[in-house]
Amino acid sequence: MNAAAQGRPNVVVFFTDQQRWDCSGLAGNPLDLMPNFDRIAQEGTHLPNAYTCQPVCGPARSCLQTGLYATATGSFTNGIPLRHDLPTLGHHFRDAGYATGYIGKWHLASTNPVPEEERGGYETWLASNTLEWTSEAYQTRLFDNDNQPVDLPGYRVDAMTDAAIRYIDQHKSDPFFLFISYLEPHFQNRLDSYPAPDGYRQRYEGRWTPPDLAALGGNAQQHLGGYWGMVKRLDEAFGRVMDALKSLDLTNNTVVLFTTDHGCHFKTRNAEYKRSCHDASIRLPTLFTGPGFDGGGRVRSMVSLVDFPPTLLDAAGLPQQRPMQGRSIMPLLRGQGADWPNEVFIQISESKTARAIRTQRWKYEITAPEAQRDQPGAELYEESALYDMESDPYELENLIGMASTRELCDSLQQRLLARMAEVGETIPEVRAVEAPGRNRFTILPAEMHA
Repeated sequence: MNAAAQGRPNVVVFFTDQQRWDCSGLAGNPLDLMPNFDRIAQEGTHLPNAYTCQPVCGPARSCLQTGLYATATGSFTNGIPLRHDLPTLGHHFRDAGYATGYIGKWHLASTNPVPEEERGGYETWLASNTLEWTSEAYQTRLFDNDNQPVDLPGYRVDAMTDAAIRYIDQHKSDPFFLFISYLEPHFQNRLDSYPAPDGYRQRYEGRWTPPDLAALGGNAQQHLGGYWGMVKRLDEAFGRVMDALKSLDLTNNTVVLFTTDHGCHFKTRNAEYKRSCHDASIRLPTLFTGPGFDGGGRVRSMVSLVDFPPTLLDAAGLPQQRPMQGRSIMPLLRGQGADWPNEVFIQISESKTARAIRTQRWKYEITAPEAQRDQPGAELYEESALYDMESDPYELENLIGMASTRELCDSLQQRLLARMAEVGETIPEVRAVEAPGRNRFTILPAEMHA
């Protein structure tokens, strides 16, 4: 019996790695890199204010699998395996009678190949724990259910997409949950390069540069051509997956989520590519389509990666096996979002330990004096960033320490500490910073709540 007959939608998660929010035309990118995303987002539900809750690979994945923040999953840095007692999306859908499949990068296990007990409950497995170390752009090696290596032909994005389409075809008569986790457009670690398909880098070299990268430099000019080329191929792959669903008459009964784990700032904010509070690191290109989301329009509420697991369960009519810290966005589509939070909460780990909130108007961050690699948080933080996202959307002027922003920072700090307490963190000491002489404008009381 197929999913439609059982009244349960299929679910596909199309998950990319390190993809900036402004790759899409809907976000102002003029290069026509994501025409499939742009079209489907307008037909379904577009979330222009979607943010990660942890701008680094493994922790973000732990949040997306569980609906919990990284301090709750315990996987608060790369290299910490996901706890076996935490139910994942794989467990939820498998236990509800869905066929479950995982293809691509996992990054939540202790070793590679991934032991069965560390696969998050997914039944059909074709994955690598750290795909960037076990494959190259034209040499895709994954591991199957028996932990045997499987070499797939073609460019890596295409090879994985072929496998995903085969899975969909094989399970077209079942309710299925498929998670496709690409490496692209993440850099290739061994080479520190962005290997696009042959000919794609040349299409985009020397063309449009996002304003933050144009102002700050980094290594964007060296890598943007390849990065844009990878994004283009990903969108073509997304179109192929949607075409496969259409050809199998599954479009109207399949929920599809397109999102990523974090963005990329091209070494403009620190010595690497992510792990910062800036929108280049934390803002995500995101859409939902399918039953419950078609015609949803543009939802401008602030939503987090941690909200997507309860949303998928809600869309499928499935209960949560244990309470999640994220919230389903489905009420927003029904006009029932009156109590929706006015900010998103971000935890940052590894190269530094920091916490931040992003409202529609403001970005406020606190940072521990020393990174706490062996602890999820710190007892002491110092104020480190304040950006006015309305007048400075590319975060080029840090307003922290200005006398005129003191009252605003106090208000934002209380909102941040409340979010930390809400997810189970111990309330830390926060030291204010002062920068005498920086007092160029006045913040009105009404603006503090924006």
